[in-house]
Amino acid sequence: MTDVILHIYDVTNTGSDKTNGTIVQINKIFKDGIGLGGIFHSAVQVYGDDEWSFGFCEQGSGVFSCPSGKNPMYTYRESMVLGSTSFSIFKVNQILRELSTEWPGTSYDLLSKNCNHFCDEFCERLGVQKLPGWVNRFANAGDTAIEIAENTALRLRQAKTEILSASKVAYRFLVGVTSGSSGGNDSPGNSTRGSPRLQAAWFKNLVSIGAKPSSSSEIETQDDNVLQQQQQQNSAQTMRQNFQDSERARRQSSQDLERPLRQNAED
Repeated sequence: MTDVILHIYDVTNTGSDKTNGTIVQINKIFKDGIGLGGIFHSAVQVYGDDEWSFGFCEQGSGVFSCPSGKNPMYTYRESMVLGSTSFSIFKVNQILRELSTEWPGTSYDLLSKNCNHFCDEFCERLGVQKLPGWVNRFANAGDTAIEIAENTALRLRQAKTEILSASKVAYRFLVGVTSGSSGGNDSPGNSTRGSPRLQAAWFKNLVSIGAKPSSSSEIETQDDNVLQQQQQQNSAQTMRQNFQDSERARRQSSQDLERPLRQNAED
């Protein structure tokens, strides 16, 4: 049996003394003051004097070691014993080889795959408790916020798709109603706002552009266009009707003239 020790550092590798000092103050307030958490780096020591952690690199594994509590990139804060492992040093080395393969340096992500996530998995494989929640709470909160934002965006896209589908169904229904009532005579002088034909035109526009017209003036323009089309159709029907009436009158006149001629011929 050997102890598994967690070493914790304040993250002070930003390259700016002012920023580094701000991070130290944040950690004091949020961790030491209210116990919420902070911005920390962590590493695990088991067998020997070295600690193991994870970080970004362009090639090879991101798993690395350094003397315990002496990482030059950060400011040492504290250490704690997480438990004891029954694994031999050979088994621990095997676990580290596996982790080195599974954690390439290019996979590092500040919120979802950082040094604290690595130490969590290392401790789990060693059979001891994971890191205290406050060590990685800020990163977990940021990762959760991103996940919520992505889920919200997905739901909005799904809602838009459902709205468009419903609009298409409504449009097909209104077109059917319009076709069924097209045999009636519409008076151009009557107001046809809200008629099935106009509603069908509005839904057709909704389906084509994916949104309701942005202003009432656009709706007015669409309605006027539909009314103009109706008036043109009514005018054409009236011209056909007048032609048919004049043709019937001409035939009737011809018949009336032929009737006396036939009678005189018979006499």
